[in-house]
Amino acid sequence: MEIVTLRLKPNQDLKEELNKFAKDNKIKAGVILTCVGSLKNAKIRFANERVVKAFNEKFEIVSLVGTLSENGNHIHISISNAVGETIGGHLKEGCIIYTTAEIVIGKIKNISFTRELDDETKFRELKIIEI
Repeated sequence: MEIVTLRLKPNQDLKEELNKFAKDNKIKAGVILTCVGSLKNAKIRFANERVVKAFNEKFEIVSLVGTLSENGNHIHISISNAVGETIGGHLKEGCIIYTTAEIVIGKIKNISFTRELDDETKFRELKIIEI
């Protein structure tokens, strides 16, 4: 596995920048190994919900996990507010960096991730291809 790093700055969109990073770096199969940072706005889709919930306050990023590829990403985030309450779900566009996001990504060799519509779930699900 090759390790690459990324630091996001204030006002960047976390999801958009991860999508761009995966495409620009031609990541065929990647995993988020760790992330620390903060947000000033957050948008998350909770489990089994179709609606995206928006939050307009400052949060610490306490966890960011997922699979990355130039063909699409699937990322979950957990964030904590000023009193330590933590929420999490699917990362959506609109998670805006407050001070920083320091991200470490592992690029898996000999594997490619794609996303294909799954008849059962009706979502674009991960397909793993050996290359």
